[in-house]
Amino acid sequence: MSIEIRWLTPLIQVFDMPKSIAFYCDLLGFSVTSSSSPPPLCDWVSLSLSGVNLMLNTAYESDSRPPLPDPVRIDAHSDAGLFFGCPDVDAAYEHLNSQGVKVRKPIVTGYGMKQLYVTDPDGYVLCFQWPVE
Repeated sequence: MSIEIRWLTPLIQVFDMPKSIAFYCDLLGFSVTSSSSPPPLCDWVSLSLSGVNLMLNTAYESDSRPPLPDPVRIDAHSDAGLFFGCPDVDAAYEHLNSQGVKVRKPIVTGYGMKQLYVTDPDGYVLCFQWPVE
């Protein structure tokens, strides 16, 4: 017997909530569905886009947040990846590139996926991918 699971919502810690909300909402198109207080000055948000859910939580309470992110903490985020099913990887590339996001052209992997990699403001790796037909 297996456990019935209906959805998964990753939670990632962010340093600058307003900057992260701008990235995920203004740039990628997510919407805030719930928050701990009115965004963008909040400590937690739940985001949604086309049935995909993501939660952001500040790594520090506002009264104990250092002036700059800890580089060791940010470097550790590179080993976590969020992979999004994206039917038009080329259009995603054009959109992100036109918005000034540092992004390389999509690649086709040896296992048949077209992939586009981006790093969010906190160093998390995002991959927009779709099977090559």
